[in-house]
This record gives sequence, C-alpha cells and structure tokens, in this order.
Amino acid sequence: MPRHFTRFAPAPTGYLHLGHVVNAHHVWTLAREHGAQVLLRIEDHDRERCRLEYETAILDDLDWLGFTPDVFPTSAFRSGSCESRQSERGEIYAAAARELAARGLLYGCTCSRSQIVAASPIEHRYAGTCRARGVALGSDVSWRLRIDPGVETFDDLLLGSQTQDPAAQCGDVMIRDRKGNWTYQFVASVDDFKQGIDLVVRGRDLLASTGRQMRIARLLGREAPAAFAHHELIMKSPTQKLSKSDHDTGVRDLRAAGWTRDRVIEAALSAS
Repeated sequence: MPRHFTRFAPAPTGYLHLGHVVNAHHVWTLAREHGAQVLLRIEDHDRERCRLEYETAILDDLDWLGFTPDVFPTSAFRSGSCESRQSERGEIYAAAARELAARGLLYGCTCSRSQIVAASPIEHRYAGTCRARGVALGSDVSWRLRIDPGVETFDDLLLGSQTQDPAAQCGDVMIRDRKGNWTYQFVASVDDFKQGIDLVVRGRDLLASTGRQMRIARLLGREAPAAFAHHELIMKSPTQKLSKSDHDTGVRDLRAAGWTRDRVIEAALSAS
C-alpha cells in the first residue's frame, strides 16, 4: 500500500551523531520503497533543553549529508517562522487538549516523579492517584490523559506483529508538565496525526511508545493509525545507545576531522 508521508524529526538538544544518520538512512530508504514523501519536523517542544544553535547545526548537517526533505526543506526553517517547528505549534496542541478536556478525558495531577516511582518502583507506571481527586487543569499541575485498559496491535514493518497495553505499560499519560511544557508522547501523536504522517520510521528505543501514541491519536479522532518501522540502534555498550554527548560520533566533529559524507554514512550503517 503506498504511503504518503513519513518524517525525520530531530530534537535540537544537541548535534547530530551517527545514530541520527542511521535513522535518516532508514527514513529516506523506506520513503522511496513505499512511495512516501519525507517531511522535516524540528521537535523543540522542550524549551529548557533545545537551542537555536543546535537547530542550525542540524540543518547544516542534513544539507551536507544529502538528506533532502520533500516537505519543509531546511530553507523553510532558516527563513524564520516555520509551521513544522514544534515551538510554533502551541495553539495546535492547546486545541487538541481542549477537545480531550471537553470529553472529560483530562485531569490535573499533583504527583511528583518521586511519588510515582515510590508507588511503582520497577515499572514507574502512573497508578492513577489523581484520577478522582478533581484537580483542575491549572498552570501549576501536570495534565494527564485517561488511558483505559485495552491492547493496541500493529504489524511493524521491520519487527512483525506487536501487541501493547498502554494502561499496563505506563498508566495515564502526562501530556503537559507543571512547567507548561507539552510532552513528547503528546506532541508526537498530535503532529503525526495533523501532519498526515502515515509511516513512522524510528529507532527501537521508541517501540514501547507506539501503543500509547496510537491510543492518543485515536482519542484525538484519528481513524487509521500510521504504519511503524522500528530499526536497530547504534549502541555504545550492550545496554546504552549513542547520545548527543558522544562527540566522537558527532557528524559535526567528523566533518571537522575531514571525513567525507560517504564515509560518515558508511560508518553509521556498519555500526548499526
């Protein structure tokens, strides 16, 4: 079945590294195989960690690597305001939250992270402590979405059949923290729905998020879920993936060391 849109969605909390190159390779390869266009989205919803200098470097690295988006090219972000930059999509997220709240699906939560961990020390699953407390959706509390028991099933294009129960995994999902930041789970679900993304290609570290994002999208009104493909990661150890702090694998640093585009891409793919 032809796909219309996939996306490459980096967060400007650091510079691109070889792990991002692996993701970009899979995104553009699967887009060609499935007849989809690639949309670029800058996921800068975390106002405390994201920086403009990182966004600029990401755009520069994408151009140098030859990964050219079909929708929202790098020039669209360089020109100033861009509707595919999450920090400029606040009203879209607020409107989605209002729809959920009007249906009684949101509630305020005063639980701290330490309280949640204490209640579920192994899984860190939210136990629904504030569900029936009637905490208003104010600016000083977290906002949570009611997630009832029930499984989500999907056929991962790379991993095969998958079954997840979001309620058992994580409990009621936080969509906005007490500092006013929209959460990744919420904005990714809203954006993939509203931007028409029907093929999501990402690393296996995000596999567990798929069921809850499918549920969030359905509660927002999405009728047909996206297809998902979760690829292998580059690991720095058996249990730890690469991070933006690993400068020896950063695209920017490898470029400065004289590496060619082809050498960078080859190194990324051989390590995954």
